Amino acid sequence: MGNEATFGSSWPDAVPAGPTTVRVMSKILALRPIALAAASLVLLSGCATPPADDGSAGTDFCAVMVTNSGGLEDRSFNQSSWAGLQDAEESLGIDAEVLVSTTETDLAPNVQEAVNTGCGFVLTVGYELAPATAEQGELNPDVDFAIVDEQVDGENIKPIVFDTAQAAFLAGYLAAGVTKTGTVATFGGGNQPPVTLFMDGFVDGVAKYNEVHGSAVKALGWDKELQDGVFTGDFEDTGKGLTTAQAFIDQGADVILPVAGQVGEGAAAAAQEAGDVSIIWVDNDGYDTLPAEYRGIVLTSVLKNTGAAVLEITRQSRDDEFTNDPFVGTLENGGVDIAPFHDLESAVSSELSREIEGLRAAIIDGSLEVTSPSAP
Repeated sequence: MGNEATFGSSWPDAVPAGPTTVRVMSKILALRPIALAAASLVLLSGCATPPADDGSAGTDFCAVMVTNSGGLEDRSFNQSSWAGLQDAEESLGIDAEVLVSTTETDLAPNVQEAVNTGCGFVLTVGYELAPATAEQGELNPDVDFAIVDEQVDGENIKPIVFDTAQAAFLAGYLAAGVTKTGTVATFGGGNQPPVTLFMDGFVDGVAKYNEVHGSAVKALGWDKELQDGVFTGDFEDTGKGLTTAQAFIDQGADVILPVAGQVGEGAAAAAQEAGDVSIIWVDNDGYDTLPAEYRGIVLTSVLKNTGAAVLEITRQSRDDEFTNDPFVGTLENGGVDIAPFHDLESAVSSELSREIEGLRAAIIDGSLEVTSPSAP
């Protein structure tokens, strides 16, 4: 990742990379595939895998992505978004490049550099990039912009957002159903809507389990009514994740949902050290994206099918079908889901699994509404 790579004629040689900017050609970077529930790929409304490129749109279309300061291999939405753009490169026959931000000072310059490439589609990831995306979208009306996990208004800007509370509700119900201590927990990297949306759904799922079973499982770390809870203050420091998770473990929590990007890996380390604690990952399937030594403690993951959305929206941009209508991922369209239980499947009773599937169906048909002030 330390070497700069360019695409030749499709990319201007005169565009310099900043001192902390990493430019990576997608054919060179090998990321672990993001595992998603099988149904998600086929259910995404408008996000079915497009046919192989027939060449009718030409081969000179290019797309460029800008990460937030969490970097590319964040085991979170940067990584998932890049996987989707790589899929677009392969299936659509386009050129794709990523500009990796390593500090907050990289953000605006990287979006400017993305525009300077002359590409028709610019993808930005995360709330940190909202101001630069809005600014460049207004200055460059002929460029299509999309931003992941943030609502930005603009005639040529498409938000890619996910109602993760729906899937997190299922994960909270699951956590309450498998806990042996009667205590579960969640924490975030920052008090922001894309983070607290997970936390709202999680604690509501725990409350639903208590209502159905007459139990009193406690959910530490988040008060939905007050919209306040435990946050580490960043999304990179795994040490903060470890100490935060350990504090919850000391209070009896044996299932923990970190919504904090790379910080969550510290929670996984604390859970593994405790020996009888599991975690629920977010954005992609932590069983596949976390280091292999943590597989035994990943109960499930709250998935966002970011890759399929990015693939389809890239196709729309290439084929002049792009609109600024937000894409909202839900359980119904397969944009969100929970991952398989993998190595911990034996901890989930068949009765609990049936209850979760019933809740999924109820959310999809509207008979059960999962609400959050952060819902897109």
